Order: sequence, then structure tokens, then C-alpha cells
Amino acid sequence: MKTVFDNINEMIVNKSKFITLFYQVDDLDDIDIILKNVKEKYKDATHYCYAYIIDSNIKASDDGEPSNTAGLPILNVLKKEQLNHVLCIVIRYFGGVKLGAGGLIRTYSNAAKNGLKIKILQKGFLIRISFDYSKSKEINYLLNDCIIINKDFLNSTTYDINITVDNFNKIKNKLEQLSEINIMKEIYM
Repeated sequence: MKTVFDNINEMIVNKSKFITLFYQVDDLDDIDIILKNVKEKYKDATHYCYAYIIDSNIKASDDGEPSNTAGLPILNVLKKEQLNHVLCIVIRYFGGVKLGAGGLIRTYSNAAKNGLKIKILQKGFLIRISFDYSKSKEINYLLNDCIIINKDFLNSTTYDINITVDNFNKIKNKLEQLSEINIMKEIYM
């Protein structure tokens, strides 16, 4: 599955400034939070047009631009690239020159295309393992290709790990011998 790197891009068209923001998103609730933060950061902007695709959840918003001249062109770029788990916001600071419907469609489409940096997502898990500290060396060796996002040494040694399904399947048996495994949730990484 393809998604985007979080990214920012700017362009000027006929005195209007367009700022394109890309986010990898896994949860619909994250979209409202991101939009709220963007609107606070770019308070003086005229429009906050966006599109997102998260599995079967798809939406586009023109945010006050003429109908289907902003959100839909952004969404069409995301669909054409076959992206998923992605939110694209294009912020416009109006520069005083009207672009017309065709100009807006081209500009919002180009804004989305120009800022796009694609990455391939792999299905994985967020897991937590607990183990005796004496097994740390073996555990660390097994997790060499994984992303350890948290280590806790209070009562027992506990790691929170992002791991691809393939890596998990390769080391699962050995991990089970050395630790207690708790799969917290499925993720894309």
C-alpha cells in the first residue's frame, strides 16, 4: 500500500500563496485534530481545502472555493497515485487575483502533485514484550530490524515495538520462548 511522507510545499500563483501539507493518517479522529492545528497555525489563510483517503473513508472539501475546484482536484491526485492513509491540505492566502474555475482546478491539482513524496506501507503490529533483564542481549539481537518505541525497566523489562508482519512471523517463536508477547494493535508502517 502507498502513502505519503509528512511534508510541506509552497507555491505562488498570481499573487496567491498555496501551502500544501501532507500527512500519513491511520485514524479518522486524527483528521479533525490536524485540521484544527493547521487552522490555528495558519490563522490568516483564506481557504483550507483538503482531501483524504483512509481505506473506504474518502472525503474532499473546497472550504469556500467554488464547488469542485479545490478538494476534488486534490482527491483526484491522491486516487491517481493509489494512495491510502493520507491527508492532503492546501492552504490558500488570496493574493487579489481571481484564477477562475479552470485556474483553481489546475492550481490545486499542481499543489498536490508538487508536494507529493510517496512511501510504501507495510502491514505490521504494535507489540509489547515483557521479559527478564538477563535475556536483553538475545531480545535486542532479535529486534535488530524493528522499531523499538519505548523501553521500560521498572518492574520487569518491557519494550513497545513496531514490527512488520513478515519480521514478526520470522522471530515469533524465538520471542515467545524468551518473553511474554502482547499484540496491542495492527498498524501500517
